[in-house]
Amino acid sequence: MARSPIPFIYTLLLALLPLATAENQLTSSSLNTCQEDSLFSATHFDVSFTPSNGSLQWTIDGVSNIKTNVTLNLAVVAYGLNVYTTSIDPCTTEELRGLCPMQLGSIEMTSNAVFDPETLEAVPGIVYTVPDLDAKVQVSFNSTETGEGLACVEADLSNGKTVDQKGVAWVLAVTSGIALVSSAVTSGLGHSNTAAHVAANALSLFSYFQAQAFIGMTAVDLPPIVASWTQNFQWSMGIIDVDFIQNIATWYQRSTGGTPSQILSDLGQTSVQVQKRSLDAVSELGKRAAQLITRQSTENQAGNGETAAVIIRGIKRVGFRAHIESTNIFLTGYIFFMVFVASVMLGVVLFKFICEGLVKAGRLKHDQFQDFRNGWTTVLRGIMYRCVLIGFPQMVVLCLWEFTQNDSGAEIVLAIFTLATMIGILAWASSKVIRLARRSIAMHKNPAYILYSDPVSLNKWGFLYVQFKATAYFFIVPVLIYVLIKGMFIALGQSSGVAQAVGLVIIEAVFLIGVCILTPYMDKKTNAFNISICVINFVSAIFLLVFSNVFNQPGIVSGVMGVIFFVYNAVFSTVLLIIVLVASVIALTAKNPDTRYQPMRDDRSSFIKSQSQLGTTELDALGATARGESKHGFHNNKGARIEDDDESSSFSDSNKPQAYNQPPASPGYQHDNNSGRHMPPYQSQQPPTAYDHSRNGSMRSQGGFRAQGASPSPWQRGAGYD
Repeated sequence: MARSPIPFIYTLLLALLPLATAENQLTSSSLNTCQEDSLFSATHFDVSFTPSNGSLQWTIDGVSNIKTNVTLNLAVVAYGLNVYTTSIDPCTTEELRGLCPMQLGSIEMTSNAVFDPETLEAVPGIVYTVPDLDAKVQVSFNSTETGEGLACVEADLSNGKTVDQKGVAWVLAVTSGIALVSSAVTSGLGHSNTAAHVAANALSLFSYFQAQAFIGMTAVDLPPIVASWTQNFQWSMGIIDVDFIQNIATWYQRSTGGTPSQILSDLGQTSVQVQKRSLDAVSELGKRAAQLITRQSTENQAGNGETAAVIIRGIKRVGFRAHIESTNIFLTGYIFFMVFVASVMLGVVLFKFICEGLVKAGRLKHDQFQDFRNGWTTVLRGIMYRCVLIGFPQMVVLCLWEFTQNDSGAEIVLAIFTLATMIGILAWASSKVIRLARRSIAMHKNPAYILYSDPVSLNKWGFLYVQFKATAYFFIVPVLIYVLIKGMFIALGQSSGVAQAVGLVIIEAVFLIGVCILTPYMDKKTNAFNISICVINFVSAIFLLVFSNVFNQPGIVSGVMGVIFFVYNAVFSTVLLIIVLVASVIALTAKNPDTRYQPMRDDRSSFIKSQSQLGTTELDALGATARGESKHGFHNNKGARIEDDDESSSFSDSNKPQAYNQPPASPGYQHDNNSGRHMPPYQSQQPPTAYDHSRNGSMRSQGGFRAQGASPSPWQRGAGYD
């Protein structure tokens, strides 16, 4: 019995839904020049190869300055290897009789060639399935009499598959957002240890995304799969195509005296070569020819209507692939950064009012998010500083690059102001953290005490040091210097891909060595997380150096390394995303997520708890009043804060009672009144704090508390409790 054809037809229709054809095919519609002083300028070049029947079809439209018999040499090159070469004599080919001989003027040529089965078997099947195929077809026009090369045109081949997917970019962006939101919510619920871990991993993940975007912005001729992969991360640099944003950027530039570029709008008259890895020496000639034509593009278009060729690389290449004009790149990134900051600020304000509304409605417990609701303005300032830190790599590159582009005078001023402001904010905040830590070391022999005991300082400046262990409070400075120097190489080195590659190798190597030696992050897992990112960044820099062709390696080496680059970065990104996403979900769903993490060796949690768990006894109320705090543990405006410098206090040592002139004692440590030394901590499961009620008597005898009318002790003044 014959089988019904209906199931087969149904299956076939399903397979055809996402594709125009189920047949494997290699196509091209892009055109590059591959010979200097070419006597044939093509305005259109379409190539199509169908492996099922072995046919190669091409269409060439152009203008000829050749008047002689020619031989057409056709070559197909994949990953640096000559897959197929053939010679065609127009005088013996029926379809090309119009080129025998070639004449001056316009030429329209359509022809095909058929591959023999043996040649097709030599082509690996992966060519039709691997994304971002690194292959091209090249047609050379040689004089039949002398063999002299008269012209050359080439086109990049594509199998229609690419790793540059909007879905990938959305997954990366959403995961990063979930991690940052979960860390904020977890912190508001009082799980400080979990919040610190999730936030640290989220920021490290985002920095890895920006490092991948940096590679795509270099002027190195990247393999197609590398250029497409790194394009997935350009959203982290604010390179996002939104039509009305582009209209705003173009209008602003014109209104401030600039001249917008029109590469995208003039694709019909301009042949754009997206610079990638050169496959042979002929491509180098093509680049020089394209650069020559680029300098004459305006005159050609305005004068005689000839097609101009424009070669783009680096940051301009990224913008072109994102469908953004090169003159709009800076302003696009700047606008999205401002939108990001404003959205976060608005979200915090809305969350504050939502919490208050839920509390009044009885749907939220009064003690939930209590610290946030009482000190939300301080939290808001801290979040704003965090936004500056997140956007620092992006704006360093875009602002410095704008200095080299001079899109308009107003944009230059905007770039200077933005970069100077961000550097100033981060430099001042870093110096503030260092001063607080040094004061804590001088007074308490422990930098964690002042850094974590005051909620105002922690909420405002904690973004600079919570991811590090207390003794590595200074490491934010090397991190900022690392980002600044790296951004300078990316932005200011657009004229030399080799210089950028060498610079990145050195920068990543130094940073990797520093992280491995110092292990500055809060615990072993966080150190391993960040060291692995540093290793991948260093390996990627080495790959970038190879892609720069500084070693003059064969084309197949760069092609294979491009695929390897994509594979290991894709696997690594997936692992990081899973780690961060799982940690974020557990942080939001677990009743006590802090149990997943071991206590920090710097004992920061005990200092944080000593502030958030102030009791309700009469003694605690007296201490809170003396410190100028509200009943919820936050300082009133009139109360001195821990971040205030010592010099701001008007209390002099000569006015202190002798009982208060002894060195301070950190929470959980005994104090020897005679020697002034810190003794070993109390032998208890939870280190007692200055407010441990079981030791009220001893604390009173040491001057740990004072009457409301008494002068402040050094311990209280140094900690900001006067």
